[in-house]
Amino acid sequence: MQPVTAAVLEQLVFSKAYFDPEGFLVALADGVPVGFAHAGFGANDEQTALATELGTTYQLQLRADHRNEALADELLGRAENYLRSRGAQVTYAGGIRPLNAFYLGLYGGSELPGVLTSDATFAAACRRGGYREIDRVVVLQLDLAHFRPPFSRQLRQLRREMTLVEHYNPPAASWWEACTIGDFERLQFALQPAGGSEPQARVEFWDIEPLSTAWGVPTAGMLDLEVSGVRRRQGLATFLLGETFERLRARGIVRVEAQTMQQNAPAIALYEKFGFSRVDQGIVYRKDAPT
Repeated sequence: MQPVTAAVLEQLVFSKAYFDPEGFLVALADGVPVGFAHAGFGANDEQTALATELGTTYQLQLRADHRNEALADELLGRAENYLRSRGAQVTYAGGIRPLNAFYLGLYGGSELPGVLTSDATFAAACRRGGYREIDRVVVLQLDLAHFRPPFSRQLRQLRREMTLVEHYNPPAASWWEACTIGDFERLQFALQPAGGSEPQARVEFWDIEPLSTAWGVPTAGMLDLEVSGVRRRQGLATFLLGETFERLRARGIVRVEAQTMQQNAPAIALYEKFGFSRVDQGIVYRKDAPT
């Protein structure tokens, strides 16, 4: 996101309970900031506390007039040293769940995507620094202005069997979820049988702020599309998304963004069936500890 204000950085980065100033590295030229790198950690498996076995450099940014390889490499190296000093055996570059402590709403879109391929300075520094690409994230967007929900006999039957329930700002499922997305406006949709038993499918959206305002397009980011194991391959995901996109459009949302790993062919096929187009890619970089 550009421009970024001090107030936004305070809200989304510095005020986090686990923010460590030692991991925020600023490069100065004659006393003037010209770049920074920010290294940090993610949550443990239970999402109850910070874990330092794995760490990542969340951001590496240089001012336009100081974009040189030596400065980028120095910042990345110092960020890596900070992570190692706190016990990290494996270091990554870019934020991606569960290493998603900072910059949601400022970098990427619906989720943190690793290092965007359009972020050339950061990506090049990773390759020079011995990081290897281990996976890719596909970033997709759907324009709702001309969206038409799919129609079939199966979906018509589901409309008779299922009720779509909305939950505004549902409670966070864990401490980590409260820390990372608890401050954003969220909307959860759940499909449950007309009789009112447990939901069979659910999906959550958030408002991608402040990025959405910077784009000038009201955008909802998709999170955690889930279908109950016994109901998979029965059209519930298609029905759920078709219904929720209609509801979002009625609320004034113009665009929906989603992301998934490039190896998740079923998810990509589902999104493309709805008319999503690929707009960017993220790369997950990893570097093991020296032996």
